[in-house]
Amino acid sequence: MPEIVLTTLNAKYIHAAFGLRYLLANLGPLRSRAALLEFDINQRPVDVAEALLAQDPRIIGLGVYIWNVGPATELVATLKRVRPEVAVILGGPEVSYEAEGQPIVQMADYVISGEADLAFAELCGQLLSGKKPAGKLIPAALPEFSQLALPYDLYGEQDIAHRILYVEASRGCPFSCEFCLSSLDIPVRQVPLPALFDALERLLQRGPKQLKFVDRTFNLNANASRAILEFCRERYRPGHFFHFEMVPDRLPESLKEVIARFPPGALQFEVGVQTYNEQTASLIHRRQNVQRLEENLRFLRNETGVHIHADLIAGLPGEDVESFAAGFDRLLALGPHEIQVGLLKRLRGTPIVRHDVEWQMVYNPHPPYEILQNRLIEFGAMQKLRRFARYWDLVGNSGNFIRSAPLIWSCDASPFHAFMRWSEWLHGRVRRTDSIALVRLMELLFEYLTGELSLVPDTTARALWEDYQRGGRRDKPSFLRDILPADAVSPRSRPSAQGTLPKRQARHRVEPGR
Repeated sequence: MPEIVLTTLNAKYIHAAFGLRYLLANLGPLRSRAALLEFDINQRPVDVAEALLAQDPRIIGLGVYIWNVGPATELVATLKRVRPEVAVILGGPEVSYEAEGQPIVQMADYVISGEADLAFAELCGQLLSGKKPAGKLIPAALPEFSQLALPYDLYGEQDIAHRILYVEASRGCPFSCEFCLSSLDIPVRQVPLPALFDALERLLQRGPKQLKFVDRTFNLNANASRAILEFCRERYRPGHFFHFEMVPDRLPESLKEVIARFPPGALQFEVGVQTYNEQTASLIHRRQNVQRLEENLRFLRNETGVHIHADLIAGLPGEDVESFAAGFDRLLALGPHEIQVGLLKRLRGTPIVRHDVEWQMVYNPHPPYEILQNRLIEFGAMQKLRRFARYWDLVGNSGNFIRSAPLIWSCDASPFHAFMRWSEWLHGRVRRTDSIALVRLMELLFEYLTGELSLVPDTTARALWEDYQRGGRRDKPSFLRDILPADAVSPRSRPSAQGTLPKRQARHRVEPGR
């Protein structure tokens, strides 16, 4: 039985715990005395506790994040009541800052703040040899990659077959955006490329399809970025899908040239636009060349097969609803495949709190600590933005409404305001933002488009039917049967040849242009 058990509650099963694998890889001589057990937030904490204690460990290391701190707190409470002698060590961003006063910290034995790759092994060695550190809170020294063993051999066959695998080429961020924890990670440190390529070569030979690079600024070092992209392109096989988070206003020609040579659907870029409001960008210390950002997005959309996922944040200090709406419309006009509309979160440790008094920032005290209201956006308006964000994900981002979603704003100069009216109409009908079946959502959209907007029923029905078939569906919904003939099938709506891509991206790839 292992003496050390590493564990966490992932947001979903498909997510693999990257940080835990780093800890396991760097346990040194203790590695043979350790095991890794992963769970997800849909499992009951008492059942997780049972599985962990069945290993009869002396130490449990638990990764704590914004998405799992609630059930993780319940898990630690159970562990300490049932087996108080088991040492519980916490780590992760949620307990690395403002730890004092957190119930989960009060119950645990030790908390390692920062990058615990080496500090965890050191603490475990002390505890197993009978030595106890003087304090509960242990700050980890910043490790260099030359000191670390890379964790990619620890992805198992089930991970490779069923999960998104996380990789990194660097850590840290040179920017100082006040809403982001990465702004505290200075300096930027690069993984030595020979070691990284050796590890990734072994990993790719085992057959994974999806690799997600977690670097916050992947394209900061153009030479390293190009080398990594070339490495991935040379080893590309049908079905490979590589995700990178990019600085949107930094895309030199050397990177454009290699990006354009990837097959359609092989790359996804997450680009953090966040705000178009210059005053707000200045307030939060976000440096961004908007003109160059837009030029780069046009290049990616028009001259490459990259799937573009762009981020905008609502609720930032200094930005009202009208300003956010203008930014949303401006971004949508550039044609990204997805726009992630997120409400500002007050992450522990971030300097965004310095605006609380002046801008009257009020946050939910419970995870994920989203903004409730501020000086420019009162609570009711913020709730509308929250619903907008959820419905936009269901309709604008999902790939299920490629043809029909643009009909929502076909009669309005502002897609944001048009979609907001649909959002409020939809909420008035269903009074919820989750658990809406696809067919029910399509039927409601048909009702809205033909009733509220007076669009032609036949044209609207054809757009929805084409969208419905996009995922390979052939069971025509009943609300369309009386409008469309039995043989109404569009060749463009047949399943994509990119059938090995993730489903959401594959639905977007059916569409040759948007």
